[in-house]
Amino acid sequence: MNWEQGKQAWRRLPHPLRWLGVALVGGSLLIAGGIMLITPGPGIPVIVLGLVVLATEFAWAERTLHRVRHEGGRAWQATRSRLRRR
Repeated sequence: MNWEQGKQAWRRLPHPLRWLGVALVGGSLLIAGGIMLITPGPGIPVIVLGLVVLATEFAWAERTLHRVRHEGGRAWQATRSRLRRR
């Protein structure tokens, strides 16, 4: 099965099943990322990945992901400018 066939098969699933699958996988990634913030592990990338998964079905996650990308870009630019000043 190639990528396109897999995508079509996913879209053919009834909406409640897609919703539940996305909610379980995305929610699990968010929880795992939150745990990794206080334990060793890549917490922030896992949280962003969870938002990417959730954004496929939920508008609130899409808005949150957009804000995270925007604020993350601003933080990256501020860090780069501070490092250049040194």
